[in-house]
Amino acid sequence: MAVLSIIIILASILLIAVIFIQNPKGGGLSSDFGSATQLGGIQKTNEFIDNFTKILAVVIAVCSIAMTVISTPKKTVQAQPTEQSPQNGAPQQ
Repeated sequence: MAVLSIIIILASILLIAVIFIQNPKGGGLSSDFGSATQLGGIQKTNEFIDNFTKILAVVIAVCSIAMTVISTPKKTVQAQPTEQSPQNGAPQQ
């Protein structure tokens, strides 16, 4: 369970960093390099950052669900002893 927690924390930090790299107007990291030939071009860089964001979100979701399933205690049905009442319905004394 500690491993899943560490994975979630690391993925969250990376997700924050990737979101800060993105530019809401479409520029982002790829426009800072100037040349379209660096890092495989602007379009490929934007696609990589978008896909990496989606992958990190899926990793966080899957790990969170896995932690929930692992940490949920399993309920077992135990037979409760019942008190036997007299056949005629009179209260016990």
